[in-house]
Amino acid sequence: MSAMIILIAASIAVVVISSICVVSSPDPGLLQDFCVADLTSTVLVNGYACKDRLLVTPDDFFFSGIDQPRSTDNQLGSNITVVGVDRIPGLNTLGLTIARIDFAPGGVNPPHHHPRSSEVFTVVEGVLFVGFITTNSDTGNTLYAKKLQKGDVFAFPQGLIHFQYNFGGKRAVATAAFGSQSPGLSTVTNAVFGSDPSVPAAILAKAFQLNETTIEWLQQQNWVQNFNYN
Repeated sequence: MSAMIILIAASIAVVVISSICVVSSPDPGLLQDFCVADLTSTVLVNGYACKDRLLVTPDDFFFSGIDQPRSTDNQLGSNITVVGVDRIPGLNTLGLTIARIDFAPGGVNPPHHHPRSSEVFTVVEGVLFVGFITTNSDTGNTLYAKKLQKGDVFAFPQGLIHFQYNFGGKRAVATAAFGSQSPGLSTVTNAVFGSDPSVPAAILAKAFQLNETTIEWLQQQNWVQNFNYN
C-alpha cells in the first residue's frame, strides 16, 4: 500500500512540475553569453553556427544606417528594412529582430502576420492607422485599430493578421521590434493569390465568394514584396 501511495504521489508531482515548466517561447533559451553567427558556415542548425569566440569583435554587435530613408517607389508605397542576424551577427540566438518601415503618403503595409513573433510598433514620424484582427475561433474576427502619431506605440500579438496605413499627406516612418530571430512573414494577398503553383481558382472562388474569372485575374497580378535585407 505504501509503495502504491508513493507511486501515485510521484505521478502527481510529475504532472504538477510539467504544468509549471511549460512555457511559450518562439526561440530557444541561451546556453552561453552569446553565439555570434558564422555566416560562412555550412553547418545546418536551428539558426546559425557560432563563430570562433577569438574572432568576435564589437562590429559583430553593430549596425549603422537605420536612420537612412528607403525608397517607397513601389505599388504599396512602403519599404521594410529588416535588421536581423544577417546584418548583426551578434543577434544569433538572442531572439531579436528589428525593422524600419518607410511609408509614402497613402502607403500601406498590407495585411500580414508573423507566425513566430509578436511585434512592438513605434511611430517615429508621421501619422499612421494600424490594426490587427483576432482569430475567428476566439473573439470572432474583431478588429482592434487605432490612429497613431509620432511617439505612439502599438503591439501586435503573435500570429494575428495586422496592417499599417499612412493616411496623412506626408511621409511616415516607424520601427518594429520582434521577439524572435526569425519572426517570419506571410502577406495575405501574396500567399493566397501569388502562390507557386497557384491554388485552384475554383477553391478561391468559393472561399472569397467571387467568380473564377476574377480569381484568375488576381492570380496574374504582380504581388510585390515591400521588404529588403540590403
